Amino acid sequence: MKKTCYFLIAIAVAVMVFGASGSVLAASSISVALDVPPRMMNPHGDDSDAGLQYMANFFDGLLQRKGPDGTLAPALAERWERLDQLSWKFYLRKGVKFHNGNAFTAADVKFSFERLSNLEVSEFINTGKSIAAVETPDDYTVIIKTKEPIPWFANNMHQIFIMDKESTESRDPGDVMVKPIGTGAYKLVEWVKGSYVRLEANADYWEGAPPIQKVEVRPIKESSTRFAALAAGQVDLMSGVPVELFDKIKNSPKLDVVNRPARRSIFLALNNKPGSPTADIRVRKAMYMAINEDEIIAKVMRGHAAPAAQIVDPPTIGYNGNIQRLKYDPAEAKKLLKEAGYEKGFEIKLSGPNDRYVQDEKIAEAVAKYLAKVGIKVQLDVKPKSIFFPEVTDGVLDFYLIGWFDGTFDMGRTYFKLAHTRDEKSGHGRFNGAAFSDPDIDKLLQSTADIVDPQERGKVLQKLNKMAMVDKIAWIPLHYQEDLYAIKKGAGIKFQPRPDRWMVYKEISK
Repeated sequence: MKKTCYFLIAIAVAVMVFGASGSVLAASSISVALDVPPRMMNPHGDDSDAGLQYMANFFDGLLQRKGPDGTLAPALAERWERLDQLSWKFYLRKGVKFHNGNAFTAADVKFSFERLSNLEVSEFINTGKSIAAVETPDDYTVIIKTKEPIPWFANNMHQIFIMDKESTESRDPGDVMVKPIGTGAYKLVEWVKGSYVRLEANADYWEGAPPIQKVEVRPIKESSTRFAALAAGQVDLMSGVPVELFDKIKNSPKLDVVNRPARRSIFLALNNKPGSPTADIRVRKAMYMAINEDEIIAKVMRGHAAPAAQIVDPPTIGYNGNIQRLKYDPAEAKKLLKEAGYEKGFEIKLSGPNDRYVQDEKIAEAVAKYLAKVGIKVQLDVKPKSIFFPEVTDGVLDFYLIGWFDGTFDMGRTYFKLAHTRDEKSGHGRFNGAAFSDPDIDKLLQSTADIVDPQERGKVLQKLNKMAMVDKIAWIPLHYQEDLYAIKKGAGIKFQPRPDRWMVYKEISK
């Protein structure tokens, strides 16, 4: 009864909030409720998946990943080739226009890639620092030279969006932050922060005008309010269905659910600083074996997750199907702690976000309870992602919960970011928030940098994966999330989730 009243109130709130402007849009339009608002409209200033999904509608990269499988495909570059270990050549598409009418040329590509290394406007600093030179032999050819071999360089070109050089340089930086001028399938009509983003189809889009003419995006962080907006008919589609509402929506005569296994894994990172308990491999193993992941999936995730034994997922080069999870065995965990000299346990702080991943705070709470049962006293330190993630990039944490998937489908990139010893000069280990460091992992990882052949590369990366997950226990893997969406039944919306969870509206139709 209490739960019923709660949802009725939530629906009423949604009607009040959205009722005035939230009339059902025309047949060629859709209204979408997303769980994360945009931070900005500068495509280089936000490298989060949440931010990139907005940018992917206004801007194009040299390449793109096509839904629903994420296949790498041409975009502003019609084709590309690797000239040598350091050089990539892109042949640009002719006749493409920016939203302001300016012609797209190689000068825009050179400008955009050079902009990546500008700390004032870019969160793609690693990519920017990796580039030695951008050459433009003519208006429709670009040669990008990197400082070191980067086998996955082209695989990342779907999320490096190209800006119009002329209008970006001539406008006030504040204007650039809020008014995107790209070549994308949609133009920005209006962005009212905290309320909505309105998009209009680009009739001159190089792939042809998208099927949906108008899109209204309503960022609604609170999951029950987001659901209420859908239930009240204020939006047609929502992302981030809370696991506790899945069965309710599935049984609704007015709603459909769409779910797919996510590429994102959830795991625990921990330091191995000399003198700390977690520097001992027996302690790391004990912590792993003390956590009942099957129970977390059943009770916290309501069955909407799959156990993980590694960080990367099956489509990623380097995924090793032979790696198995350590069994849940608290008795063995206690034995290992005793052998390591921690029979009476120790204290540790577990950090993590409380507004980023599905049930993130509740997962952290469950982990703390399991570890307490083997004598490890955990101080929980969950906080908003806006506070948590800077701590990760600053490398000041000892033990934390985080999620990850690799958009390049290459484990080497993931490991350079997460596992390599932190190195400010090269940018390696930027997301190695606990400052884990192992010379064997660094050495083997560095040896993969100039391996181009996919089969050879896969073998070495699988060896590296086993070293990190089995021999060193660099992390404690938990599970792969499931992505959950809900659609208004009868609206005729044809929607298939993407593996990167981006909402790309040119791929939706009615």
